[in-house]
Amino acid sequence: MDSISMISSVIFIFFCAFIFSVANSSTLGVNYVSPLLEIQERERAPSSVQLTAAYGVLTRLIPSHFSSFQFHIIPKEHCGGEFCFNISNHPGSARDGSPEILIRGTTAVDILSGVHWYLKYWCGAHISWSKTGGAQLASVPDPGSLPAVQDAGVLVKRPVPWSYYQNAVTSSYTFAWWDWKRWEKEIDWMALQGINLPLAFTGQEAIWQKVFKNFNISTSNLDDFFGGPAFLAWSRMGNLHKWGGPLPQSWLDQQLILQKKILGRMYELGMTPVLPAFSGNVPAALKRVFPSAKISRLGNWFTVNSDTRWCCTYLLDATDPLFVEIGKAFIEQQLKEYGRSSHIYNCDTFDENTPPVDDPDYISSLGATIFKGMQSADSDAVWLMQGWLFTYDPFWRPTQMKALLHSVPLGKLIVLDLYAEVKPIWATSKQYYGIPYIWKFICPVSVGTNLKVVFLTGYVIYFMCMLHNFAGNVEMYGVLDAVGSGPVEARTSENSTMVGVGMSMEGIEQNPVVYDLMSEMAFQHNPVDVKAWIDLYSRRRYGRFVQPMQDAWNILYRTIYNCTDGAYDKNRDVIVSFPDVDPNSISTLQTVLNNVHEQHGKRYLRRAILEEPNDSYDKPHLWYSTSEVIHALKLFLESGNQLSDSSTYRYDLIDLTRQALAKYANELFLDAIEAYKLDDLHAVAHLSQKFLGLVEDLDMLLGCHDGFLLGPWIESAKELAQDEDQERQFEWNARTQITMWFDNTELEASLLRDYGNKYWSGLLRDYYGPRAAIYFKYLIESLEEGKGFNLKAWRREWIILTNSWQSSRYVFPVKSTGNALNVSQWLFEKYLQDLGSHDH
Repeated sequence: MDSISMISSVIFIFFCAFIFSVANSSTLGVNYVSPLLEIQERERAPSSVQLTAAYGVLTRLIPSHFSSFQFHIIPKEHCGGEFCFNISNHPGSARDGSPEILIRGTTAVDILSGVHWYLKYWCGAHISWSKTGGAQLASVPDPGSLPAVQDAGVLVKRPVPWSYYQNAVTSSYTFAWWDWKRWEKEIDWMALQGINLPLAFTGQEAIWQKVFKNFNISTSNLDDFFGGPAFLAWSRMGNLHKWGGPLPQSWLDQQLILQKKILGRMYELGMTPVLPAFSGNVPAALKRVFPSAKISRLGNWFTVNSDTRWCCTYLLDATDPLFVEIGKAFIEQQLKEYGRSSHIYNCDTFDENTPPVDDPDYISSLGATIFKGMQSADSDAVWLMQGWLFTYDPFWRPTQMKALLHSVPLGKLIVLDLYAEVKPIWATSKQYYGIPYIWKFICPVSVGTNLKVVFLTGYVIYFMCMLHNFAGNVEMYGVLDAVGSGPVEARTSENSTMVGVGMSMEGIEQNPVVYDLMSEMAFQHNPVDVKAWIDLYSRRRYGRFVQPMQDAWNILYRTIYNCTDGAYDKNRDVIVSFPDVDPNSISTLQTVLNNVHEQHGKRYLRRAILEEPNDSYDKPHLWYSTSEVIHALKLFLESGNQLSDSSTYRYDLIDLTRQALAKYANELFLDAIEAYKLDDLHAVAHLSQKFLGLVEDLDMLLGCHDGFLLGPWIESAKELAQDEDQERQFEWNARTQITMWFDNTELEASLLRDYGNKYWSGLLRDYYGPRAAIYFKYLIESLEEGKGFNLKAWRREWIILTNSWQSSRYVFPVKSTGNALNVSQWLFEKYLQDLGSHDH
């Protein structure tokens, strides 16, 4: 049996175990949203339009097989009233030149989900973002030889109607510089993953410009209101203003054109894009135009010294009559520009902004008025709100929370529970204060598993979200067991009102295994056997069975992708998030505890760091055995001769090598600090050079794959510019977001520094390495001169370095060079080979 046949047969057996246990599993919550679903069904694009769009995706994905598939749109009644896809052998498949596989679905998205399902479970294929290796389609047999499905066909129903996608800040951390070419690829990816409820936030500043003009706010008044291109997410939420701006008119115009293309394609595919609504965030000039309006100035949001040039935005009180006027005008202007909507609008008035008064009646009136602003322009409007505010803000006590949630008619408010895996709302609100709610998944996992699940609380429908990633940080991380079971457990719980699943990461194009599984949960009716799924994943990811790779992925599954320590995974590795503290305040490895542990049949002493409660910086997150992960990397390298021609393999090899070296660098740094405390100048000098050499070597490794390059981020920003001034501004935006982020003084760095850190080639060599070198220079000077560490001098110098880097115009490569396998093997032998016998 050849490798493709073997993969297909094994995958088919696994798939059948799932498919024949499917049952109609609609929840109580679906009844509350059924009126909206019916409206959306009537307004969906005609079948002919959807089919054309679906064939377009197929052509872009695998053009050689365009004639191998035939698509049909079918009514939900053919699927028992649910959304579904059906895969069957084409009746004319025996004839030469005829389609081989017939896929029917309730929407174009469902049809394309069926295509993905067939390619995945019958052809052993894999689809991921281009930056993470792209699609592995080499395992798909040639046209005319596609595997047949069982005679009865395969029917897959969505357990719940919606699959949600994006976070309010993804638009800045990932999408900021995208053109239509990149957006088209993403919408194709969404459709193939079954996503039918995406946010659609692009271009809204152009809408606001037209709306505010009708309220006597000039274009120049808005220069102080909108943030720069890389910071629009936070100016939209009222966290900041003007930072990175002003926005050129050409930017506003081109983004509106882009939004129309995005929405057009989403509607053609049968998606339900979510549009923005008015949250109360207004320009300062509105206070002058309407002096009697209830407009308050908000407090500081992460500026160094409450700098009013960037902070302390203005909020129009929702109880003011002007609020409904502006809210209505904003929705109406969108309807005028776009021609239609899907009736779901996102509004986050209180996201990281606390109401001025905690009176329940006042809060209830706020909620009712916010919704009235939407409903007055769209009678079928539904309010979609992030639940982030209930997670972090102590203002939202039970009485205040109930007042807001009950202020909107039944079924008209959907809340995204963004942080459920770390701080679930239901656990701190007495089961939503007696309001029906079921979510029995209580695994104490970290931010990496914000499973987006939707359930009704009597008044409110909820999505439980898989947040997983902050700021697009590069870190291998996940909780696959939680992903593979949590949504199913929530949906099948007694009286469950769950109505959707989804993903709300801050940045994409990382950890493809997590998103492959999570997107599949939109169609899974039973918990997934993740161990079996991982075995198939390694075959699909690389297009063939390679035993060492399967063994390696089993290690990764139980280590890196099994984080259950309850800590959120914001990347804090020393290389990308260097501690801005006096070395004496850093706790270091001080002793070796006689803590014997067993691994791979051998016994080792586990080294331990003595934790001090007064640590002045956030320690890097480590939740797994580093020695096991190094062993997994060794298995990856052993597979190189068979897989080195695979882009997915090269991406994963680089990412795993990077992960192992990053954790080793954390230990090198602590070793240098420990040597400093022992006044060992020679050791500090040696370890400093070793750390800096590692950063240079890691930069070389990352340069071997397009998915780890700084250049594309900066060049894509510059490509959107219309002149030299815009190019300089946009590049500053791009560089600032991934380094200092916000404002600073000569001696005080931004409070958000390194929040958007990235392991990108170019960034390590040109910025992270030189920054670390400054710190080590002052360590050595301190020992040489017998004086304390000069913290002020260090801060002044690294802040100057950063500000200079933000304004630099140095050009970085946009194409990778180097042999990933050779470089990874070399670095393994140089740094890691002798570390595989113990945790470090």
